[in-house]
Amino acid sequence: MSKAKIQGIGFFEKYLSVWVIICMIVGVLLGKYLPAIPNFLGQFERANVSIPIAILIWIMIYPMMMKVDFQSIKNVGRNPKGLFVTWVVNWLIKPFTMFGIAAFFFYIVFQAFIPADLAKDYLAGAVLLGAAPCTAMVFVWSHLTKGNPAYTVVQVATNDLIILVAFAPIVAFLLGVSGVKVPWPTLFLSVVLFVVIPLVAGMLTRTTVINNRGKEYFDCTFIPKFNNITVVGLLLTLIIIFSFQGDVILNNPIHIILIAVPLTIQTFLVFFIAYLSAKKLRLPYNVAAPCGMIGASNFFELAVAVAIALFGPTSPVALATIVGVLVEVPVMLVLVGIANRTAHWFQNNLNPKEVVR
Repeated sequence: MSKAKIQGIGFFEKYLSVWVIICMIVGVLLGKYLPAIPNFLGQFERANVSIPIAILIWIMIYPMMMKVDFQSIKNVGRNPKGLFVTWVVNWLIKPFTMFGIAAFFFYIVFQAFIPADLAKDYLAGAVLLGAAPCTAMVFVWSHLTKGNPAYTVVQVATNDLIILVAFAPIVAFLLGVSGVKVPWPTLFLSVVLFVVIPLVAGMLTRTTVINNRGKEYFDCTFIPKFNNITVVGLLLTLIIIFSFQGDVILNNPIHIILIAVPLTIQTFLVFFIAYLSAKKLRLPYNVAAPCGMIGASNFFELAVAVAIALFGPTSPVALATIVGVLVEVPVMLVLVGIANRTAHWFQNNLNPKEVVR
């Protein structure tokens, strides 16, 4: 993979961390001083899924879905090792490291700052994040690291299937609470909204444009028109999310910093476990990068929805999941930079018989 190709990031993407901070501030101020706006948007929900956020997520991932050559998906089976890394890290490692790191910081390191009852609630929120590996947002991180889009689709799709059966048992086990109920309509609707619909739309668009105008027009003229749409969708999504939780964030500034510490450490740890495992298995960079990104990032839409459904929108549990949203984008952008700068580690891993094209 050439150096030019790895560093080919546009203006919006290059300064994305700056835009993210601005959007966080705007969102919190909207929630505080113009509460009518989030109250109005909050009316548009189905099974605790915000329809405005769902639309913006479509805007984020639809351009990436159009880039996927769905004919290549059938070739993923030639290199299943990337899927194994994703599954093992996401479900046998990540939830348990999240529990251990969060419990260590909330109960021991920050004992003087966080009361025991709050520590338990914050731990519950961290566990919800740890048991919900990324789905929709991973397409953004895969895009920024020049990940293989076809392989990423399969990684995410299989991950969603595992969520259906593994999320509730893992949360119940780690929290020691029997009968933890996941809002199944929220879960199923999230998968449909954040994966299935944009996937089908991207496939239909790609097929239609190529059939009518040719592949060269599609690659060189049509796709470039959408270059900044993904970033714009991400920034607008952040404004809405933080407008919903403006008061919660302003009322707990110190605790937000404390919660962010174990979440940040966990994110780096899981990324390197997956990323270096992929290197050890001699996977190509465009598979290894999404492997690391899927485990490191979280399906925060699900975590926040479950926290609100089970504990209420103003609960400390919900606050912890909101902090997960707060720290995820800046931290993931750092990991994107690390991945892009270390892509040369995988130059000898390219095997034309195994890489999905």
